Amino acid sequence: MSDSVAAALRAPAAHRLHHDEPLNLPDAWAPPPRPPVPVLAAIVPVVGAVAIWLVTGSVLALWLAVLGPLLAGASVLDAGRTTRRDRRRAERAAREAHEAAYEEIVRRHGIERAERRGRHPDVAGFIRADAEVWRSVPGRAGVIVVGSGDVVSEVQVNGGHGDPAAARLRRTAARLADAPVVVSAALGVTVIGSGEVACAAVLRGLALQLCLALPPGELRITGPLRGVHAWAEELPHRRAASGRALALIDAGDPVPADAEFVLALGQPGLPASPRCGVTIHVRGLTAGRLDEPSDADERDLRLEAVGEAQALELAAQLDRRAGTAFGRSEGIEPLPLGRLLADHRPVRAPGRLPAVIGVADTGPLTVDLVADGPHAVVAGVTGAGKSELLITWILSLCATHSTRELSFLLADFKGGTAFDALTGLAHVTGVLTDLDGSGARRAIESLRAEMRWREGALAAAGARDVADPRVQLPRLVIVVDEFAALLSEQPELHAVFADVAARGRALGMHLILGTQRIAGVVREVLLANCPLRLSLRVTDRADSRAVIGSEDAADIPGGDDGRGIAMVRRAADALPLRVRVALSAAADVAAVIEASTGPQPRRPWLPELPACIDLAELPAVDATPGALVLGLLDEPEWQRQAPACIAVAERGLLVAGGPGSGRTTALDTLAAQARHVVRIPDDAESAWDAAIELQRTPPGAGSLVVADDLDALMGRFPPEYAQEFFELLDALCRGAGQQGYLVAASVQRLSGPVVRIADLLPRRLVLRTTTRLEHIALGGDPVAFRGDAPPGRGTLDGVPIQIARVPEVRRLPREDEAAWMPSTMLTGFVARRSPAAREAQRTWQQCGMHVWSVAEYAEGVHPGTPTVVVGDPEEWQRHWRVLSQVRSEHDLVIDASCAADLRLLTGSRILPPYAEPGRGRAWLFSSGDDPVRIVLPAVQFRSIRTGTGS
Repeated sequence: MSDSVAAALRAPAAHRLHHDEPLNLPDAWAPPPRPPVPVLAAIVPVVGAVAIWLVTGSVLALWLAVLGPLLAGASVLDAGRTTRRDRRRAERAAREAHEAAYEEIVRRHGIERAERRGRHPDVAGFIRADAEVWRSVPGRAGVIVVGSGDVVSEVQVNGGHGDPAAARLRRTAARLADAPVVVSAALGVTVIGSGEVACAAVLRGLALQLCLALPPGELRITGPLRGVHAWAEELPHRRAASGRALALIDAGDPVPADAEFVLALGQPGLPASPRCGVTIHVRGLTAGRLDEPSDADERDLRLEAVGEAQALELAAQLDRRAGTAFGRSEGIEPLPLGRLLADHRPVRAPGRLPAVIGVADTGPLTVDLVADGPHAVVAGVTGAGKSELLITWILSLCATHSTRELSFLLADFKGGTAFDALTGLAHVTGVLTDLDGSGARRAIESLRAEMRWREGALAAAGARDVADPRVQLPRLVIVVDEFAALLSEQPELHAVFADVAARGRALGMHLILGTQRIAGVVREVLLANCPLRLSLRVTDRADSRAVIGSEDAADIPGGDDGRGIAMVRRAADALPLRVRVALSAAADVAAVIEASTGPQPRRPWLPELPACIDLAELPAVDATPGALVLGLLDEPEWQRQAPACIAVAERGLLVAGGPGSGRTTALDTLAAQARHVVRIPDDAESAWDAAIELQRTPPGAGSLVVADDLDALMGRFPPEYAQEFFELLDALCRGAGQQGYLVAASVQRLSGPVVRIADLLPRRLVLRTTTRLEHIALGGDPVAFRGDAPPGRGTLDGVPIQIARVPEVRRLPREDEAAWMPSTMLTGFVARRSPAAREAQRTWQQCGMHVWSVAEYAEGVHPGTPTVVVGDPEEWQRHWRVLSQVRSEHDLVIDASCAADLRLLTGSRILPPYAEPGRGRAWLFSSGDDPVRIVLPAVQFRSIRTGTGS
């Protein structure tokens, strides 16, 4: 050990090495090897002096030869002096290091001895530390302290090789004197000695240790108790019906078959009792020797002896403790809440919320959400009694507070039945379940509005918190059973609870969060504001530590033995308290309902939006002139349901949703209020004409342009027309702001060019879709998806809305255009051979016109009467001179079926008006003018004959 290590060992305790770190001692000092005699250094001066004498002849030069041997001898003497000095210094440092190490060994032995005694107390240790009685400590259950003696120490000392003093220190450090010597009770212990009184006192101490460490229900005493063992009849463990069995027997008595722990009195000279592997030889009242299988040699012990009177007093104390903690001596029987409230009604104080929830070792336990909170966490696995604890807590508070002082919002997310019995309580403003869907989310989001409302009430009264007598606000307690299930479905609500936890104390809002697990579920920002911790049985020790700061909750037994047992740690508690939770019955609920006083408490959230609402039923709204009301908004975070308005200045609204979701209704609602409406029809030809007309004559300021099923409409156009139609709509949407009109369009899906149109419309209404993926694709929030939403229910820019209805808008049928008839002397007709083309030619002939083929017209004599020249595109191209004459001087009609040859035949680069194939449409080119769409007479005549419209 160096000087720095010795200094560290002598430093104040706060700066010393941790007692688990090994001590390092310096090795024994070893002298350095003796340096060789400097022969060469002694010879060189002699040779030099002889050389000088030979050159100079001076006898004085020969005296220089003496310097070499003198210098060599001096260097040897100096090396020896340095070695002796280093040895003295090393020996002094070693002594200081050994002294410091010895002090540190003594200090660490003291710490280790105290830790061992705290971990495994004997009867005297349990009496000195009452909180340790029946406290679950890992490794304590089933272990007996047979006495005090030498044990192997955990203190480690390294180094010091070759140093006898260091070896003695290592031996000293390795043995811990006067420490608890423990053995497993499952091995069985026989106590043998010449004095029967002393042996019985030692055995009583061993039995009491087990009874002080394990409560009834975890330990029971079995078998007959005769003679010196009769005192154990007074122990509550004697009447326990479950737990590990302990037998107290005399020499020669049979061991009960169900005994797990055996403590026996033996007789000298006789073998140890069956199933006893450990023997204690008593040599006086407190001296003895231990003989156990793990040690080859016996070990001297200082024994603990308990007199019979002392044992009976301790048994009586344990019996009273069991009666307080468990309601009866054998434990396990439920503790009725009604009886507990009748005997121990909590003392009320202004601004407090005390509630008695069960009994602890010291008597009835009262928890106060205000003084111990303001918020609480309740943990426990399924079946541990978490819901029963929450109900008991709620009923205890309702039984002692009126609705003027207290109200509840209950949320059950483990099936929706835990709080059914409490729905009739006047204090309960509502019960939310995981079956409510979006209703539960709305209610929890409304807590933000509740906080703002309470802040306003405090500000109006000039108060800082609800404890101010000038404020008459009831405290609101939000109880959530299975908080983890709530967050797994809607993790974004964690921020709401964190906000309530941070600001709830002054506003009189308190959280009681029940969950099976804490680690990974309740974040630190929320857990830090929940100083009141309650934990029933948990399976993960990390969860127990996260809730109550110890592993006690993980050591609660499973099954009926541990049901209803909770570890409670309030802000002022140094250690968690073991509590038997009281159970409620239907009679307790009825009693609370009958005794309730005060007005109906304020509900902290509004009802859900109606499934159907008429425009006339909406409340009046002060909106911007020209704004159009769309429906009723639901803003739970503001506790507000107000009409939703779309202003013309907002330029555009996109309505997206699935079939039957109310897209058309939303557009009709807006159209019913607009002073001028321009509808883009749903058939391709009319839509094309309307878009062209809007390009030529933009709608006036304040107008509404409506396009229903825009994605389906654009899908009806071929690619060339679809691109042109998209550009027309793009220009229409871009000009909305400058021209002062509003564009409202609906789509079922967002794909292709519709996406770009949608980006130009600032407002978005997302209605019901079939699947969540479709909802997300339309720009909806995944959390807001509701496959069962009524028609008209959706979100407007993320805010829930119900679309208002208007009287059904009557759609006028589309009127057929009049059939076109030639009006000039010569008309060219480009058409492929089809029944429609032949019927058109027949109609023209019936009207007195000559119908010639292109070839006939090119070779024959032209009559002086109106003539129609007919041919397919190939025939017209073979007679180019006739085609040039007709298209430059006369009318040229091109059937829609010949659209692919249009530009080749006409030489025009202008895209003609869209004509839907198969409907008898054609384009008219008159002497080089822009093309016009016409209707061939065949369609009209066929419609008259069949009695159907186009």
